[in-house]
Amino acid sequence: MNQGLVLALDIGGTNARGEVLDARLGAPLVRADLPTPERDGEATIATIASLCRLLLAGLSDVDRSRVCAVGLAVPGIIEGPTGVVRLASNLGWADEPVAARLSALLGLDVVLHHDVTAAGVAEHRLGAGAGASDLLAVFIGTGMAALVVAGGEVVSGGLHQAGEIGHIPVQQGGRPCPCGQTGCLEMYASARAIGRAYGALTGDPDATSLDVVTALGSDPRADSVWAEAMDWLAHGLLGPITLLSPARVVLGGGLSASGAVLVDALRSRLDVLSHVAAVPEIVTASLGQRAGVLGSGLATFDAIERRQLV
Repeated sequence: MNQGLVLALDIGGTNARGEVLDARLGAPLVRADLPTPERDGEATIATIASLCRLLLAGLSDVDRSRVCAVGLAVPGIIEGPTGVVRLASNLGWADEPVAARLSALLGLDVVLHHDVTAAGVAEHRLGAGAGASDLLAVFIGTGMAALVVAGGEVVSGGLHQAGEIGHIPVQQGGRPCPCGQTGCLEMYASARAIGRAYGALTGDPDATSLDVVTALGSDPRADSVWAEAMDWLAHGLLGPITLLSPARVVLGGGLSASGAVLVDALRSRLDVLSHVAAVPEIVTASLGQRAGVLGSGLATFDAIERRQLV
């Protein structure tokens, strides 16, 4: 077993999380997190570097010498082999050589991963997707994306962009998305979109999807926002389910904390909408907020073995 350590990072639209992990992927040696700057690419680079330094500062001199790489899971359209983020609108990056820049700042190899691919791999190997060889793991938070597993293998696509389910257009000429398109699914069914829709009705600019779930059954405005979002989510997922016929759908990300409220609402709508595809088993992710970090660690240790980084 690899005796080195990895700084495993998961950079979300709201929070940047990090852990120092060994190859057993048990309890972290050190854990830290920082708020993610909103759409400021330079500030995001600085935040990630600061997070790595926080993690390193928590290690003994001996353990610090064992750190062999940084695993960096980020949202957006990425090129893992080159370490370039082609587009991460929520982080303020476009055609940014993120891995190379951070490697120069930290003096460590940086291995770039898609955040949802990382979290999905963790759920597939360690969590709610274990045992399913054909799987769709959908993560719903600030944005939306998915991991596709077919025949036990992760599907990255010939152009390495498989899984961008949040940017499937579901309404022609619909709401503008930061990606530059209009009518993207995540503008209607992401946790952020749900919170904003409720805020528009209540006058609360800080409203969240959790506020909506909490108010279900007691506030007709919350009921309306939730029902509309679930309709859009079912509509958006029906295409991939029909095309791929997964045995299981794992729902992760912040919205999955609503548990059975989310699962039952989605299943009931898919049962009504689907006249061709069999509706698969639908479950919520089991690894919680650690999924992205664990997946980043898994994928980075895989890369170390494959590329012999150390």
